[in-house]
Amino acid sequence: MSKLQYLIAKSAGSSFYKTVLNLALDFTIPFNSPHHYKVLDIKPGFAHVMLPFRRSNKNHVNSLHACALATLCEFTTGLALVGAISEQEYRIILKNLNTSYLYQGKQPVTATFELTQQFIQEQIINPLKQEESVTVTFEVEVKDASANLICSSLVTWQIKNWSKVRLKS
Repeated sequence: MSKLQYLIAKSAGSSFYKTVLNLALDFTIPFNSPHHYKVLDIKPGFAHVMLPFRRSNKNHVNSLHACALATLCEFTTGLALVGAISEQEYRIILKNLNTSYLYQGKQPVTATFELTQQFIQEQIINPLKQEESVTVTFEVEVKDASANLICSSLVTWQIKNWSKVRLKS
């Protein structure tokens, strides 16, 4: 179990560990740090994350920036995925991100994503016993505090056993 998986598991029932997790994520993912994403609820295979409505997340028309919203979708699905499968055994990397914007974000927004153990076993673990890598695509929606659908993303992840990863020099 990685340190991140340990923190995710501990955060499931503890506001203290959730605070530690949020601080650790801000520190270890520098790109996300200025956005101040906040994990509201998490457990292995599940993540509920908030993007605050603040100046650093706004665009030129005073609404939430498209890239901050897209990154929220990637971040939320990635946390759920990493919490569910071993990042020490498998390399998990973003392959594709396709976001459709439907409504301007003018208040904090949240994304929620959940994976079932059955999906993980049938679509990821079992195929990786026979294939070098698998790709999985997840749909995640972002809603504001008034329940308006702000955007929807299709997030595609490639998962590969670390022993099959070939690095170029």
